[in-house]
Amino acid sequence: MNNLTTPAFLVDRTIVQRNCERMRRKALDSATAFRPHVKTHKTEEIARLQHGGHTGPITVSTLAEAEFFAERGFHDITYAVPIAPEKLSRAAALASRIERLNLLIDSHTALQALESHGGTFDVFLKIDCGYHRAGVDPDDPDSVALVLAIARSPSVHFQGLLTHAGHSYNGRNLDEVRRIAAMESASLTRFRALLDAEGLGDVCRSIGSTPTLSVVEQFADADEVRPGNYVFYDAFQATLGSCALSDCAVSVLTTVVGSYPERGQLIVDAGALALSKDSGPDHIDPGFGYGVVCDERLKPLPMKLVALSQEHGKIETSMRVPVGTRLRIVPNHSCLTAAMYDAYQIIDGDRVVDQWRPVRGW
Repeated sequence: MNNLTTPAFLVDRTIVQRNCERMRRKALDSATAFRPHVKTHKTEEIARLQHGGHTGPITVSTLAEAEFFAERGFHDITYAVPIAPEKLSRAAALASRIERLNLLIDSHTALQALESHGGTFDVFLKIDCGYHRAGVDPDDPDSVALVLAIARSPSVHFQGLLTHAGHSYNGRNLDEVRRIAAMESASLTRFRALLDAEGLGDVCRSIGSTPTLSVVEQFADADEVRPGNYVFYDAFQATLGSCALSDCAVSVLTTVVGSYPERGQLIVDAGALALSKDSGPDHIDPGFGYGVVCDERLKPLPMKLVALSQEHGKIETSMRVPVGTRLRIVPNHSCLTAAMYDAYQIIDGDRVVDQWRPVRGW
């Protein structure tokens, strides 16, 4: 790693493989369909690791991702963001080239946009299981009416119900995350029972969040799971209890460019554009900082990354560290941090063995 220019995004291939295999095995043992999210890493190499070295169903967050992976043999894709009407032509063009492209909607207006466009779309209905970001209320009668309209529309193939327990990131301990996990799956099962009474029969229940899927032993009350961040994990997940710090597969290699022992500070060349400004698990530890500062062997150091400007990171420490020293920072949010880089440095131990390039854009 000595030849790398800093900041550099390091990916430990062995840890990624281990994380991928553990989650895939849990889905297999639970007899649950596995549709992992690829937005965290955005690379063909890791998407194949998620499926044991093969292609398979995936979840994406952008049409650029969907097109990139379709070109590389992934032909069953869920675009898990409510679709903007102006993107329907692009989505339809992609859907015509692959086996299935599932779209996500949560309103009559969105359904009308699909119907006005022409053609036929595969659609999931987004359910709000408590996150309150998007989705319909599973306890609202109007939500049943929307499903019936979707099911009866000649422009739509209704594929099922999809939810995301993003509020699990707000949990303060594992018990809270497990409680949210139970609510996540129960919301879809409860709503599906209402649909069964309307004669719709079994519909797919698709759930997904790395905290909830990491802390449960088995994927019960779900037909499909869509974890994503688990391939890398990060400092947030380790603090929340989704994983151990040793499960975090990524770090940012940085160099000390300023040392000021008289005021107990260092400056490193990894700023907001290398780490993102995600404040991390500050609801658990208000003084957490912008990542876990480690030595080159990933041993945590008595240092706190307290501030980020565009290209500078400010560290507080009582240690005397000379300019030129290299450090590694486990980021708070691996998804956002990975998105800052056009190339990942793949490491095996202390050797760089490959370079993987993610898809960019929307």
